[in-house]
Amino acid sequence: MKKIISILGLFTFLMLTQQVKACDENGITGFVEDVDMEHMFSMEKSDIDKEEFDRILDKVGEIYTPIIKEKGGNLNIVRLWDSETLNAYAQRSGKTWKISMYGGLARHVSFTSDGFALVACHEIGHHIGGAPKKKSFFGIGAWASNEGQADYWGNAKCMRRYMLEDDNMTIVSEMEVDEFAKTQCEASFKGFDDNEIAMCIRGAMAGKSLARFFQMARKSPVEPKFDTPDTNVVTRTNHSHPAAQCRMDTYFQGALCNMDYDVDVSQSDAKEGVCNRSDDMELGVRPKCWYKPAASML
Repeated sequence: MKKIISILGLFTFLMLTQQVKACDENGITGFVEDVDMEHMFSMEKSDIDKEEFDRILDKVGEIYTPIIKEKGGNLNIVRLWDSETLNAYAQRSGKTWKISMYGGLARHVSFTSDGFALVACHEIGHHIGGAPKKKSFFGIGAWASNEGQADYWGNAKCMRRYMLEDDNMTIVSEMEVDEFAKTQCEASFKGFDDNEIAMCIRGAMAGKSLARFFQMARKSPVEPKFDTPDTNVVTRTNHSHPAAQCRMDTYFQGALCNMDYDVDVSQSDAKEGVCNRSDDMELGVRPKCWYKPAASML
């Protein structure tokens, strides 16, 4: 009898561990995987100061606090400006749905303000970004959208809400924009107003700033580019961190998805609320370098 109780106790502990943490604070499954990042500290910093750090997180919180409340959670954005940590995390404890955001990441030279906002969106995406979800013990109790889905949803939904009230055309006119990204955004949002195209461009360029960070984290000599997508095709969905180029492709496709930002995703059906190949879409679909569509979605 004691043996049965012990087994049940272990099962309960493992289940609670899976339910509580999507991205643990040991850096194993945070925004960036556990790699040696000592080489990434530099005297050169981004343009993000504490005021901008707070402005970005205030805006994300204002948008998503009521949305998450409707879904049964209480959003807690933990702001750790003084920390040098180069990561970000999402966690749950009961109804407290937390994201931890670090000043070390915001200050890293690769980051733009939009790039840092996209990280916050990625972490929100773990909570409400929909299927596919991370695997859990015995396949039960998984709450967190996997890494690729959090990336994709972050640009397809969250960044669109984040940019909605901005003068996006003016912002883009003052940016150094990749011509290929601009052309693809114009193609995907043909027939939409110029503001939608500008939001697509902003999202794409935010993803590029993050791809530079991943490149540096992995000490890769190869720069991720919009026009050199990852050609790998997975045989099953990768729930962990994709390669730098694959993540950039995912952010780009999220920006290119012309599905309305307010069309919600499903927490169980990966097809709902997003752009799919099965709907004859070529732009805005999740890359096969990490995502394996169901047979009905090919």
